[in-house]
Amino acid sequence: MGTQSVWILGGYQSDFARNFDREGLDFSDLTGEIVDATLDAAGLDATDVDVVHVANAFGELFAHQGHLGAMPASVNEGLWNTPATRHEAACASGSVATLAAIADLRSGAYRTALVAGIELEKTVPGTTATAILGAAAWTGHEGQDAKFMWPHMFDCVAAEYDLRYGLDEAHLRAIAALNFANARANPNAQTRSWAVPQPITAEDPDNPVVEGRLRRLDCSQITDGGAGVVLVSDDWLDEHPGVRPLGRIDGWGHRTVGLGLRRKLDRSRDDPDEQYVLPHVRLAVLDAFRRGGVTLDDVDGFEVHDCFTPSEYLAIDHIGLTGPGESWKAIENGEIEIGGRLPINPSGGLIGGGHPVGASGVRMLLDATRQVSGTAGDYQVEGAKTFGTLNFGGSTATTVSFVIGSPQ
Repeated sequence: MGTQSVWILGGYQSDFARNFDREGLDFSDLTGEIVDATLDAAGLDATDVDVVHVANAFGELFAHQGHLGAMPASVNEGLWNTPATRHEAACASGSVATLAAIADLRSGAYRTALVAGIELEKTVPGTTATAILGAAAWTGHEGQDAKFMWPHMFDCVAAEYDLRYGLDEAHLRAIAALNFANARANPNAQTRSWAVPQPITAEDPDNPVVEGRLRRLDCSQITDGGAGVVLVSDDWLDEHPGVRPLGRIDGWGHRTVGLGLRRKLDRSRDDPDEQYVLPHVRLAVLDAFRRGGVTLDDVDGFEVHDCFTPSEYLAIDHIGLTGPGESWKAIENGEIEIGGRLPINPSGGLIGGGHPVGASGVRMLLDATRQVSGTAGDYQVEGAKTFGTLNFGGSTATTVSFVIGSPQ
């Protein structure tokens, strides 16, 4: 038996504008919604699922709930006795859960897999939530003086770009404005009904400084929500000739480096031959392209990890849309807009769409799948046949990229 291809049969995303705690709901309610709706979208019964992979980063800290690999069987009797595992890689949890499912299917050990990303973050006040999220940094070794860990960290990324290449903060604000604008067309986006100033300026009183040069609208959202996909192998599809999948996972890249951001930046700065700020991110994308047999010219768009505007600025040059340090060119030229050369985050991304940490990688995969299957609705990229994702965990300590192809 040869290596199996992996296909996306269907998927589901919850409404990221919801607040489950205010609704009196918990992880069982969120998981039940994601599991049942994902299986329904895929046309599969729970008893047809061979293996389950659950992505969650902070269940214990936000809701005192661990052992979330067992939650799908807790809420759906059809998954009783089905092998399941929980995966944690900070904001890349959803992507590493997907990688595990891909490995299961490609090996032939299983033929169907359910991947569910779930996160509840609105169980605590916002300042407490940001402190919890800081656990994905190198605790006690970096950011000790920061008021808000992750805005501070990605302000450091912006400062590194400024040091090496120069950085105009207007380009960061343009990234935020585009993602908020894209989110208005996404019925599941957290900010779809927000009144965001146009243009976004540094002088706006509703856009105060958070850390360094980063302001409120440079930041992704505290979000409750989940996303799920059903993946199947060639063998399963061969036995179900009437089933048409939505997409195929053509390529993937996965790189892991140390927790500390400063060490990453110092290593690349001290290498005289290295032009990229975070070269392992570039390598993860190139791995996905190589496995997928594509170049950037073959890709019709990307969902990238805009946890903060500097992380999307980083993504633009690291996927190769511009030369190192020249992301501003793609922003100014409209290349990342829907209708541009390479639309980025047509869904609204994390800034506009929302960022339930453990679910974001699965949500990106689902949105890429919707694009290549022509089912993205009002944020569809016309004619999209190949779409990429780029998902970071922490300060890019874990980086995962996927290439999703059309089933045709």
